[in-house]
Amino acid sequence: MKKSSKFILLLIIFFVFAGLAWAINNFYGVFFRSNVDLGEQKSTIIFIPTGSDFEQVCEIMKENGGLQAEDQFRFTAKQKGYIDNVKSGRYRIRNNMSNNALVNMLRAGNQEPVMLVFNNVRTINDLALKIENQLEFSADSLLRFLKNDSIARAYGFTPDEFAVMFIPNTYEIFWNISPENFIERMNKEYNTFWNDERIEKASKMNRTPIEISILASIVISETSKRDEMSRVAGVYVNRLNRGMKLEADPTVKFAIGDFELKRILYRHLEYDSPYNTYKNHGLPPGPIYLPDAYVIDAVLNYEKHDYIFMCAKDDFSGYHAFARTNAEHERNARRYHDALNRNKIR
Repeated sequence: MKKSSKFILLLIIFFVFAGLAWAINNFYGVFFRSNVDLGEQKSTIIFIPTGSDFEQVCEIMKENGGLQAEDQFRFTAKQKGYIDNVKSGRYRIRNNMSNNALVNMLRAGNQEPVMLVFNNVRTINDLALKIENQLEFSADSLLRFLKNDSIARAYGFTPDEFAVMFIPNTYEIFWNISPENFIERMNKEYNTFWNDERIEKASKMNRTPIEISILASIVISETSKRDEMSRVAGVYVNRLNRGMKLEADPTVKFAIGDFELKRILYRHLEYDSPYNTYKNHGLPPGPIYLPDAYVIDAVLNYEKHDYIFMCAKDDFSGYHAFARTNAEHERNARRYHDALNRNKIR
């Protein structure tokens, strides 16, 4: 073979390998080159709603995920089988992520959970609204389950009692959880909370966990002072054990639906409702507030004393004056009502 022919052959081989190297470099470059630019941000969160397709994912990534080269993202997604395998969820996108890392995360559904927080909740409606702002489903979709009597009974509650299953706390949970799965998760948390030790304490009080939670809902409605809760609980336990009506003002507010009522009048006490503990013996049929775990524990560890009456202190400190006799209670009540009058609280 002539030298010129060998040179041409070597030249052809060189260009073939060079072209192949260039193609391989570009091919893998698409996969592993950074394709997310978030500027000074280290990361951001994107939400892919349930039912989204790949085109919607591209729009979400362009608008909120810092995606730079959409064609490269599309190419990688097609090669890795993500286009027809979109998973909803809440995902953390990190600055300078490669297409490969990005698609792998989205395809696997490796979403970041929400730290769901709910407290200061009085009713089922309040609960649904608090959760709506943190998870994907709407308040209405959750309420359809929360107000379904057969679902409540399936979990061992009456419709009035069902709310006690939702113990205020912080829960790590996926943003795109369904209402059904959310309720199932809360049931597991409820059963975990009511361990053998707590159940035994309730049993020694001749109460069920549901009854303890209902009583705790009255305690937290009566006082916001943690250092007073076990004493307040002791008053109610004493009254229940003696067959006395609870006569708890917060149950009257709940019954009439006026939670801002500052002064309970005699006409309020006559309001006809199973929740009005001035008219009915025993506990109301359901909670009047969703009690936190520490309130339930305050009831389970109630202070043992002889008090059967209490009245808000006349200094408006939020604490209560406790009494063993009706005469003593009447004096405390008179001082409080005089203070209301002096301050023109109606």
